[in-house]
Amino acid sequence: MPHDRLSVLTALQTQGVCPVFYHSDPETSLNVIRACARGGAPVIEFTNRGDFAVDLFGEIARELGRTDPDIVLGIGSVLDAGTAAMFLNRAARFVVSPALVPEVATVCNRRMVAYFPGCGSVTDISNAQALGCEIVKLFPGASVGGPDFVKAVLGPMPWTKIMPTGGVDPDPASIAKWFGSGIVAAGMGSRLITDAAVRDGDWAGIEASVRTAVQAVGAFRAG
Repeated sequence: MPHDRLSVLTALQTQGVCPVFYHSDPETSLNVIRACARGGAPVIEFTNRGDFAVDLFGEIARELGRTDPDIVLGIGSVLDAGTAAMFLNRAARFVVSPALVPEVATVCNRRMVAYFPGCGSVTDISNAQALGCEIVKLFPGASVGGPDFVKAVLGPMPWTKIMPTGGVDPDPASIAKWFGSGIVAAGMGSRLITDAAVRDGDWAGIEASVRTAVQAVGAFRAG
């Protein structure tokens, strides 16, 4: 899969589900990431958490580039331009923030890398679009108004592409409610990749969970 900005945006919207994950062990992380990809979600957000996260990300990205070049690994929880630049230099294919940070948008635009800023208001969304952000992250999704907020935004701003994180469950009912409101993708973390599955090394279970969610999105879109 090409890793340019437009290809990443297209792939993310096509799969509909963006797994969000972090683990301090590189081998565990690789197993989870590969399970997500096998389940139909090769575009994955690895969050910037824990000590030495930059080094960890670089190690994982280097290995994926060697063994799984079709996987698109992005970095989340980025709140400043310097951090964004460090991860971009370690092959992050997109950047996600819990808030709108204009300086991060500038860094990403200069590298032609997609930036998904966290937005919690119409003003945030409008400002993100002015900075060139094609998709905005609604965060925290359920707390800022949920699907009703999405519908309200799309009324006067139908060009808006929203990806909520927080409050989207990987089951058909939740997926139908959110995607019915008009979102283009949804970030899913521990509700998709459970702590128990990671602890037990249940990679097949994670793969199945991701596949079920991706298929639920596809089924909803197909009507």
